[in-house]
Amino acid sequence: MWFQEAERIFILPVAKIQWWLLSEVKEELREVFGKETIIADEMTPPVEVLNRDRGQIYSTGLIEAIANRAYNGMVLGIIDFDMFVPGLNFVFGEADPAEGVAVVSITRLKEEFYGRVADQGLLLQRTLKEAIHEMGHLYSLKHCPDPRCVMHFSNSIAETDRKSKEFCPVCIKILKNLLKLF
Repeated sequence: MWFQEAERIFILPVAKIQWWLLSEVKEELREVFGKETIIADEMTPPVEVLNRDRGQIYSTGLIEAIANRAYNGMVLGIIDFDMFVPGLNFVFGEADPAEGVAVVSITRLKEEFYGRVADQGLLLQRTLKEAIHEMGHLYSLKHCPDPRCVMHFSNSIAETDRKSKEFCPVCIKILKNLLKLF
């Protein structure tokens, strides 16, 4: 698998993302995955990934656009724009293990999206969970049936809030076995 040689993780702000949030994600991913983690220069999303009818970014198209840029490592794009894939109303994130690229949208992770008062602490926790989840997919982890595991699929913000930012024992074992192969 490609990630055997990936020595670093790039955190890619897609358009404007608050620096404090990028810094926290950087430190968390470094700690969880044990790789050098770098905040890359901001990328402007290409206009062709915006579906004007839906008012959302096509996340697979964004992954392809990021993959076309030259990075020597895995890439996690973070965007503050709602995303979708065909067949779903929205996604919090998406990953393509073959490309080594994942994306997370913070739009629906914000309390303001639901008409509530902004909460930076809650935004951070939700963003970390989704970032770790998508990076887990880059390591070929699948969705986990354990609702507390970070790899559990979140179909709503309540499910994101319910799960932890930790891998369950089964996912830890799978991840360790995958990494041992290399």
